[in-house]
Amino acid sequence: MRVPTTGPTRRTEPLRRKTVSKVDGSSQTAAASGVRNIQDTTSIMGIPDGEVTEKVRVAIMTLMSEVDSMRKELELAHRKISELEKLADQDSLLAISNRRAFVREMTRMISYSQRYGINSSLIYLDMNDLKKINDTYGHKAGDMALAHMANIIVLNLRDSDIVGRLGGDEFGIILPKADEKMAQIKAQSLSDTISTTPMDWQGTKVFLNVAYGIHPLMGNESADQALDKADQNMYAHKKDLKKE
Repeated sequence: MRVPTTGPTRRTEPLRRKTVSKVDGSSQTAAASGVRNIQDTTSIMGIPDGEVTEKVRVAIMTLMSEVDSMRKELELAHRKISELEKLADQDSLLAISNRRAFVREMTRMISYSQRYGINSSLIYLDMNDLKKINDTYGHKAGDMALAHMANIIVLNLRDSDIVGRLGGDEFGIILPKADEKMAQIKAQSLSDTISTTPMDWQGTKVFLNVAYGIHPLMGNESADQALDKADQNMYAHKKDLKKE
């Protein structure tokens, strides 16, 4: 109601002072910061604004604060879960997939090949003479040799290709939509690049070399069966290298 501008003002002054005395500084701050949210909330809840008492307003503000706090905690939990999932899929030494994650991706690729009839290929790589490097230069050098080899592999693959460490000095590569001939060419190319790109260990050039096995992923076998066959082909290649 509009206050008259004429007539005695004696009654209006105490009324104005009484209204101010009910609201302390903290209440004014809370009301100013939360009035819009309170109005929106009461509107959503179907409570007419005129029927919202001070206690209801405080309760709504408290509830909104708790909901906001829970939302932030949930977002933080989701980020932590994402980080843990990444760590669970990554090799403990190298910045590539571990065996569990690699086998999972290979299972998906086999299912894809079985469903759509599009074949892919598996390359099984094994570093030769890692024990010799460990014995000659130490285990830190051996770890660096594995990292050096992994880096060369990653830099020479497509974005769609998948690489993982299967264990020890063994690596696996999945080439989606690549037949056996294409996989053979890629495996030989990787082998040549690794053997001609020595690792620098404390000023000493250490040359690496690998053996590899190829196996097509055609959707008629499990991931473990495919790995076993690729492993067998890799050992056959290793024997051939020793004969040379």
